[in-house]
Amino acid sequence: MVKTYHNIMNISIFSIHSIIMENQEYTIPTQTRIGHVHLKVSDLDRALLFYRDLLGFELITMYGDQAAFISAGGYHHHIGLNTWQSKGAGPAPDCGVGLYHTAIVYPTRKDLAQILDRLVKANYPLTGASDHGVSEAIYLNDPDGNGVELYWDRPREMWPHKADGTIEMYTRTLDVQGLLGELEI
Repeated sequence: MVKTYHNIMNISIFSIHSIIMENQEYTIPTQTRIGHVHLKVSDLDRALLFYRDLLGFELITMYGDQAAFISAGGYHHHIGLNTWQSKGAGPAPDCGVGLYHTAIVYPTRKDLAQILDRLVKANYPLTGASDHGVSEAIYLNDPDGNGVELYWDRPREMWPHKADGTIEMYTRTLDVQGLLGELEI
């Protein structure tokens, strides 16, 4: 049984199973959302060049020269960037636990096409581009090697479904030229 918050790292799988069995089923409220991601970076200025100057996030505030908070649309922050424990450090290893990527959702397909065009013109390297059925996505790494997914969700009525009615997600090659064609419309 968990006695204090400080013991959270000592929870075993057995303890989690016991807690679940005692409390029966729990479903997170439907209005819950992920508020922000906070990333450790090695160079704050370099990270701001990527997130603010290339991707277009707005700088909301700074904590001295160690942290920056950025957002879209004036929210207090969607992304926090800090060097508190990572100033001058190299990237995290690819083969280890940690965050796989931060996913940034764009409101429309044309918005995704615009950022793709911007990245291409900046000659910024992409690591992938996929059609997932429910969404279309572009993948890249930030200057610290943190994975970034830029995507837009198709409207729900366009999501593919399996025969049993569940959503079918897949990874297929993205029609990049078709996406960029949105800029001509």
